Amino acid sequence: MAEASRMFHTALTLTLPPPFSQTPSRHFQPVPRRHPIRCSISSTDTVKTAVTQKIPWGCEVDSLENAALLQKWLSDSGLPPQKMGIERVEVGERGLVALKNIRKGEKLLFVPPSLVISADSEWSCAEAGEVLKRNSVPDWPLLATYLISEASLMQSSRWSNYISALPRQPYSLLYWTRAELDKYLEASQIRERAIERINDVTGTYNDLTLRIFSKHPHLFPEEVFNMETFKWSFGILFSRLVRLPSMDGKVALVPWADMLNHSSEVETFLDYDKSSQGVVFTTDRMYQPEVFISYGKKSNGELLLSYGFVPREGTNPSDKVELLLSLKKSDKCYKEKKEAMRKYGLSTSQCFPLQITGWPLELMAYAYLVVSPPSMSKDFEEIAAVASNKTTSKKDIRYPELEEQALQFILDSVEASISKYDKFLQESGSMDLDVTSPKQLNRRVFLKQLAVDLCTSERRILFRTQYILRRRLRDIRSGELRALRIFDGFRKLFK
Repeated sequence: MAEASRMFHTALTLTLPPPFSQTPSRHFQPVPRRHPIRCSISSTDTVKTAVTQKIPWGCEVDSLENAALLQKWLSDSGLPPQKMGIERVEVGERGLVALKNIRKGEKLLFVPPSLVISADSEWSCAEAGEVLKRNSVPDWPLLATYLISEASLMQSSRWSNYISALPRQPYSLLYWTRAELDKYLEASQIRERAIERINDVTGTYNDLTLRIFSKHPHLFPEEVFNMETFKWSFGILFSRLVRLPSMDGKVALVPWADMLNHSSEVETFLDYDKSSQGVVFTTDRMYQPEVFISYGKKSNGELLLSYGFVPREGTNPSDKVELLLSLKKSDKCYKEKKEAMRKYGLSTSQCFPLQITGWPLELMAYAYLVVSPPSMSKDFEEIAAVASNKTTSKKDIRYPELEEQALQFILDSVEASISKYDKFLQESGSMDLDVTSPKQLNRRVFLKQLAVDLCTSERRILFRTQYILRRRLRDIRSGELRALRIFDGFRKLFK
């Protein structure tokens, strides 16, 4: 899998849990900067970096030396002998490759619980952990803070070899600037998801700072616990955290296992095996040479969002694109339809997923609601319930008299979306990267290529949807024309 993508199971959602405080993060008042304070968890000058400096721990994403040290430490700490080793791979910089023949149905890894990082893990700075738990900090921000705390201790932490093998800058949309998101992802709805995620991380950090860090500066000094280090730690969590179904859905970081790269063709995922008392995965095919695992049935956009890569066009059967449908304010029943939507958790601008294989029933119901005339006002709530998937009654509702209008409405939305993708892809060839540094130029070229790959794959789905819609509308209209001709023929007989 790409080095930036380690969320293995579909049960783990892509949306960051909201800040644990009941106070909305938008009301956060900035905490005044303090003079640097020497704290018990950062006794060396190495970690006293300014917010603007690079993360002082971790490694380059293709570092094999750090990975080899990790493997040795894990083996010395109880990891059983492995059939896999870390090597440079074609996609993802590093990955696990088969050292011996691996057959279908084999269990691999067997990472013991003592080598797994979870919310229950012991803190090197016990007092810091107690403060967070006393304040009922949820697992995600707790683990993010734990990673920073352990990383800041360098060699004094038992996890130093693991942290040294983590990428210094995870491949994540968290590291894209707002200008880059606006420039490269303007056509894709993933842009909105990325902005939402960045705001969630920022809000979570601000919340922790206001309620905990500022009150315990000796445990959480700003030179260590700042927005840059939280961006790093959340980037690691988004790309490597796994939910273990057999441990009541516990989320955890699993060293060694998180070196596995993703393949859309693979369906196996990590879980805790009670019989062997270790984290394993069961192979669903023979592997040679690289061993892959599934990060879940995620779209190309979701994979880019968390893991920083986009599969080749047409290789991801779970790929989809979000289509935005909107109710116009000029609609004669705008207020009534808006209220029906609000009652069932919908908005007047709503996204629905499209796949190569089709679209959900909820999308069609939403289209019915948008095009329905005033005479159907008594049906608005029923249609809204189906569009929201919050009904126990029949979901596959049909209104033949609205079919053509609804399909045309969807087609108009699809073609409006296609035009945005066309514009971006046409302009991307001549896009001015506006950078002078060779290193920065490489970054911009890389980001642009990711955006082009994503938009190409999403537009492919839109093209397929456009074709299906046009064909269905043509069939409806040709059928109506035939019916009209038959009716005219009968009328002539009685003249």
